[in-house]
Amino acid sequence: MSDIVEMNKQAEPNEPKEESKLKLFFRRLGQSKFVQWWVTLWKKFKKRFPNIAQFLVFFMLCNGVTVFQMVLMPILKSLFAKTSLISVNFQIFQMGTNFDQSPYYIFDFKAGTMESGGGGGLAFFLAVQITLLIAQVINFFAQRNITFKSDGNPWKAAMWYAIAYVAITFIASAARGLYTAPIYNLLINTWNWGATGETIADFITMIIYSAISFWVFFPIFKLIFPQSKEKKAEIEQKENQ
Repeated sequence: MSDIVEMNKQAEPNEPKEESKLKLFFRRLGQSKFVQWWVTLWKKFKKRFPNIAQFLVFFMLCNGVTVFQMVLMPILKSLFAKTSLISVNFQIFQMGTNFDQSPYYIFDFKAGTMESGGGGGLAFFLAVQITLLIAQVINFFAQRNITFKSDGNPWKAAMWYAIAYVAITFIASAARGLYTAPIYNLLINTWNWGATGETIADFITMIIYSAISFWVFFPIFKLIFPQSKEKKAEIEQKENQ
């Protein structure tokens, strides 16, 4: 008898698993008339203005990466600030002098905390550069696969991206010295906001730094993320379905 019951259980078709509430919500949201209207509108806009649409996607992804940087950098700063690296002076690549005739460095991270008149030392330098490196790795894959939908050689693209990243890092860092000290001094000392002022200054300088990279990277991406005719035809076929 037990064998017959077992055989009947095996013969019964597997019942479909109940769809999770979250997955069901997004599926229904995607099928809603409002979302479908926006999707149709976007497809028409993209077909009529492909370059503008591509730039808008690039812009949105860059903003997402910038937000990620703004979250990550204060965390890394607080971690490195607890080490002795904050007392290690990191001022390299002198490029002329400031208005007060003091040396102007491309990477100017004077030893000591911001509150004490320092520049965060090696600790701040590492926090900034590690944040930028992680963000750029994410940006590379996001822009290649989402914005430009490139099917070119990823290693060749990565090589040119790395070269561009290093060059832009030097350019943006050289410009950084023009606005970093005044912003930090204003928020920390003049307005006497202390640690809060330093955090706000972190956000402002990161936004300025990212904006410089933003305008330089778009034309570079257009060159290093090529798209074959077959890939273009495949994308057009999917979008017309």
